[in-house]
Amino acid sequence: MIRRGILLSCAVGALLAAPMATLAADPAVDKRVVGTLTLENVPQTPAAVREALRRYQNARSAGFQSWLGDDAMLISTRFGQTSQLHRVAAPGAAREQLTFFDEPVAGAEAVPGSSDHFIFSKDTGGDEYFQGYMAGLTGPEVAFTEPGTRNQSMVFSKDGRTLAWARVGKGDPDYDVVVMTVGDPASRRVAFEGTGATAPIAFSPDGKTLLLGRYFSAVSSKYWLLDIASGKTTELNPSKTPVSYDGGQFTPDGKAVLLLSDQGSDFKRLVAIDLASGRITPVSPPDLTWDVERFDLSDDGALLAYSVNEGGRSRVVVQGWRTRQAVPQPELPVGVLTALEFSPDGKRLAIGLNAATSPADVWSFDPADGKLTRWTASEAGGLDLSALREPKLVSFKSFDGLTVPAWVYKPAKIDGKAPVIIDIHGGPEGQDRPGFNTRRQYWAAELGAVTIAPNVRGSDGYGKRYIQLDNGPLRQNSVRDIGALLDWIATQPDLDKDRVVVYGGSYGGFMVLASLAAYSDRLAGAIDIVGISNFETFLTNTEGYRRDLRRAEYGDERDPKMKAVFDQISPLNLTAQMTKPLFVIQGRNDPRVPWTEAEQIVAAVRGQGGEVWYMLAGDEGHGFRKKQNIDAQREAETLFLQKLFSGAR
Repeated sequence: MIRRGILLSCAVGALLAAPMATLAADPAVDKRVVGTLTLENVPQTPAAVREALRRYQNARSAGFQSWLGDDAMLISTRFGQTSQLHRVAAPGAAREQLTFFDEPVAGAEAVPGSSDHFIFSKDTGGDEYFQGYMAGLTGPEVAFTEPGTRNQSMVFSKDGRTLAWARVGKGDPDYDVVVMTVGDPASRRVAFEGTGATAPIAFSPDGKTLLLGRYFSAVSSKYWLLDIASGKTTELNPSKTPVSYDGGQFTPDGKAVLLLSDQGSDFKRLVAIDLASGRITPVSPPDLTWDVERFDLSDDGALLAYSVNEGGRSRVVVQGWRTRQAVPQPELPVGVLTALEFSPDGKRLAIGLNAATSPADVWSFDPADGKLTRWTASEAGGLDLSALREPKLVSFKSFDGLTVPAWVYKPAKIDGKAPVIIDIHGGPEGQDRPGFNTRRQYWAAELGAVTIAPNVRGSDGYGKRYIQLDNGPLRQNSVRDIGALLDWIATQPDLDKDRVVVYGGSYGGFMVLASLAAYSDRLAGAIDIVGISNFETFLTNTEGYRRDLRRAEYGDERDPKMKAVFDQISPLNLTAQMTKPLFVIQGRNDPRVPWTEAEQIVAAVRGQGGEVWYMLAGDEGHGFRKKQNIDAQREAETLFLQKLFSGAR
């Protein structure tokens, strides 16, 4: 059953009508259209800037998607404008392109037992209403989902005969769980009418039971066992206190479930839950003071692999599942793990890794002899990888004594004092980690700027206490962390406290706007990408399937006390305090932070006489994914930063 709900609020349309009319008539706005981009007050890009950016923008990466049988891999990479699927038949072999769409492919999974068939998902224009397709190495793909629905969390039964996924309709807050006989879209049926963000996690080995999960917030979720034939559900590990779960896999005998849990700990651990007794057995060390981030158990149950997020860096552990004894361990470069999956025969472990000074690539690890083999070597786009800068991990004290970690990227040489870009991650339950980031490398090498990427309170990776320090009415405390960072910058002999710019997307965009309102006297300007400008309008207009999830984090705008907090902290109500230049970047099809959030902050700041640049992409959603748009964004950001850094001297 597909439920229907309201789309954008009429009230917001009325709210925007007057400011937009003023904006349209304002002769001070220099507006032009380039392809799908609408640009306001954004100047033309000089050839020299475009050429300097070119090398950084042309670097590629490879992302592991799935094993295709035991001997080939399915990866995603970009050779044109968007990321598409490719087959790699052996380590170092050519990438054989399998999909050819104008839109990027979101993800893919091989059909179990097959070396030539796979499924993938794809949306349109960044709207995130993903459709599912079945494809082979040759021939056309076949859609198996319904148009107008969002489809995600696709999992196969072990024999590859049944596929399950989560499906939601426009404006609907509740996902249903759908099952289908593989290759027969007509067999599609709803197996479970879910509530909220419900999704399938894994099939039992016999295919009769489906592990389901419902996400409530970053610190609360529940899991159930669904009997597919009867529709009966049984809660796994019932608890009166909130528990955060992640992942899930049945043991080969079907008697236990492996999953990540923070029950009884500040961090997520890998545990096994016995289905008969409910007994919970720790698998990763119980005294581990970092999160286990992902894991995989080989199909034969012989080997287990898991990775630990140690302050942002990934460490992989491989051990015997039954023996719990360590086998030879992979010696990986310092970086961030992007994939971890055993081949169907269990003889090789695929590892995706993203390091600060090299593009993301894919390796395989042979536990029998400890050999690590590189499968892909992504092109650096003309960059000298040896010249790229490794970030340094620092920390600073916030207003209340909280220690806040941050990654700092510095140029090779600083003459005098360098300008600073504070790059704030989204989420807010995200975490800035030291992966390959050509934007920050470009800022260091070409603009001579230092990037500081703080993991302010509310960030993931530092325990469930830390992640809750910004919830609800505590939101402004994370903004005060940026104030403390500005204090820290002022104490550094090589950083210019008078040339600091805040930069961020999504929730990071809110942080940018809030920081501009709170600290305009200490900033040179701000770049807001798909950011929240007013929590009340955001929660009213974000897609229905996200609304309650975001209320759990930000607070409920229908509660008068919380509404009063939102009225006090929402950047749209603080534009009089924004006295430095602002650049707003937005996708027209964004389902998470609707484009109206950008339109209203642009109109309001201009209404106060502020300087605003604005870039709107008609074929993008929550962030740009098409190379021509990303290139245009980077060029415009560069011009804006150059202006701020030169004007603030």
